Amino acid sequence: MIDAVDVADRNAALIDWYETAGRDLPWRVIGNPYLTLVSEAMLQQTQADRVAPAFEAFIERWPSIENLAEAETRELLAMWSGLGYNARALRLRQAAMIVRDTGWPSSVSGLEQLPGVGPYTAAAIASIAFGVDVPAIDTNLKRVLSRWRGAPLSGQPLDAYAKAVLASPAGTWNQAVMDLGAACCRPMNPLCSECPVARWCMDPTVYVPPPRQRAFKGSRRELRGALVRAAIGDNDLYAAGRSLNRSEEEIAAAIEDLCAEGLIEQSHHSDHRATTQ
Repeated sequence: MIDAVDVADRNAALIDWYETAGRDLPWRVIGNPYLTLVSEAMLQQTQADRVAPAFEAFIERWPSIENLAEAETRELLAMWSGLGYNARALRLRQAAMIVRDTGWPSSVSGLEQLPGVGPYTAAAIASIAFGVDVPAIDTNLKRVLSRWRGAPLSGQPLDAYAKAVLASPAGTWNQAVMDLGAACCRPMNPLCSECPVARWCMDPTVYVPPPRQRAFKGSRRELRGALVRAAIGDNDLYAAGRSLNRSEEEIAAAIEDLCAEGLIEQSHHSDHRATTQ
């Protein structure tokens, strides 16, 4: 059973804290779905402090959804360099093309139809840009709410609890919880003495770590990233692969996959070069 008075008091304390201590991030412009879409695409698997300068450069180059829809692949991937998972950039452009042609969907279900937009990103855009009162559940929010509840939450119980404790406007609340998770309610060694809602927290020790990612060095992701960078610079793809001590077969298979995904275009030069489209 959730005490409505406690929830209201906790949310009031959380929002008061956020208004003075929240992070100053360049994409936090309420009501601009384009900035939210780009930032959420960049923030997948990438820390906010690394995203901020890349985001500002990206928006300076393509200031609107219509501009992004016309982006050329080589330049787009060059601007994305360092953020990882290059296919995200292409899906982002695909989403931009759809929005340019048909307009912005404003519901969570409509946003989820855009390429690269999953449930969390759809909820973030809907709440931040369109004022929909829906929780945007990511790993930060899952951890914070589990501690508030005093038990690990996931699936339907997490969804239900998030909706029960959500404040309006949800866009502000979602960002406040995210910042609380980054500043105080950290995965390990939470700073409870600095937490503005510590008095309403059931158990700050509750934490279920997400599945560990495979090591980047020696991974397929490392090879794919090196090949895309080589293609952007018109460099020899096989030389880039060999520099990572990969076999000819590994390199050839990765090139074939990247070509099929539209990330690079195989040329017919004898030096095995390829170019981005």
